[in-house]
Amino acid sequence: MATETKDIVSACVDSYGSAVGMPQLCGEWMGNQIFWLVITLVAIFLILSRVALPRIGAILAERQGTITNDIAAAEDLKAKAVEAEETYNKALADARAQAQAIAAEARAEIQADLDVAIAKADAEIAAKAAESEAAIAEIRAGALDSIQAVAKDTAGEVVAALGGQADEAGIAGAVDARMKG
Repeated sequence: MATETKDIVSACVDSYGSAVGMPQLCGEWMGNQIFWLVITLVAIFLILSRVALPRIGAILAERQGTITNDIAAAEDLKAKAVEAEETYNKALADARAQAQAIAAEARAEIQADLDVAIAKADAEIAAKAAESEAAIAEIRAGALDSIQAVAKDTAGEVVAALGGQADEAGIAGAVDARMKG
């Protein structure tokens, strides 16, 4: 057995079976390590190229498609928003024009009603003024008659107070002459 352990001992392993220094840097094992490194890299390459990279590519393609679709949908929505804004502005302008037309129509109706009311009031005022003129003329006529009667009575009383004899015809002639001017 001693010889068997001596065969195992190499530049990389001491007599107790422990590695000397860093075993991965031992020159005797370098070929074995390179072989397994190449096998591992080929296995990783095959796994990545056959399984992982197609899945990642599919995910990236799906994301790109989603982004492209979302951008197209956003552009459509933007176009619809611009169209809706134009429609809104047109409707607002139409509503303003209609409101101004309604206001003008209401003003015209109010002015027409006001003109009718003013004409009616003017007619009533003219009728009342004519009635008042007639009443004033009557009062003046009655006042002149009353003044003549009062003047005749007063003149007769004054002549009687002064001690004279007044005749009715003379007093009436004097009062009439004075009233004429």
